[in-house]
Amino acid sequence: MIGLSTYAFFWQISDRAPKPLSLQDVLSRTRDLDAQVFQICDYQPLHAYSDAQLRDLKKYADDLGVTLELGTKGIKTEHLTNYLRMAEQLGAKVIRSMVTAPDHRPTLAEAEALLKESMPAFEASGVTVALETYEQLSSTDLVALVEAVGSKSLGICLDPANCVANLEHPIAVIDRCAPYVANLHVKDFAFTRRGGWVGFTLEGTKLGDGLLPYDYMISKVDPEARGINQIVEHWLTWQDDYEQTRRMENEWNVHNLARMRGK
Repeated sequence: MIGLSTYAFFWQISDRAPKPLSLQDVLSRTRDLDAQVFQICDYQPLHAYSDAQLRDLKKYADDLGVTLELGTKGIKTEHLTNYLRMAEQLGAKVIRSMVTAPDHRPTLAEAEALLKESMPAFEASGVTVALETYEQLSSTDLVALVEAVGSKSLGICLDPANCVANLEHPIAVIDRCAPYVANLHVKDFAFTRRGGWVGFTLEGTKLGDGLLPYDYMISKVDPEARGINQIVEHWLTWQDDYEQTRRMENEWNVHNLARMRGK
């Protein structure tokens, strides 16, 4: 299935918005765009939701015909246990996470031990943790970690754009991670010269305008056959004002979904 993320509405749910969109708002937008999945990713207010509020949110999504996923950072046992609780209330079968978090940077050995402690509960619940590719951990180490844990409920969230900052080529990352992918983040990117031509800026583009080898990634991963959801994200930089930024964010959502559908 194809869907959107909180990162597809990054500026519209932020404090820069005159009236930030709620989760119900973005779920309704997701349905209006005929997307089938919404990933609530790195959305801090969700931590304050009671079980009853989570169930109400699930009902709202169910009524719209939108499947929910979750996203967070970190693999501490208590943190993953809390997210598993939220996933069960929301009916989410995928939780995207990252090995490191702002308050925790485990070694690979520590990460392996933590994940081996948590995975039995995820296996029992039928929920998958998808660890994202990103620049703080090489894709080689990430694959080795997933292999070492060896759980059917642990996979990779493939986002080749993140790895460029660690000088990893997107094609190499795709090839290495493809067998373990459980979730896809679709985010195109490009390098542009900075002012005065001193250095480069790595930033987002509309899908197809940048360096993401999207068609190759899809052919290699085969998400439809494997039941892997594709989630739209953006690296959209702030424009001159909120209205222009909001308009561009919405335009990118429409464009990227159409491109992913082959239109």
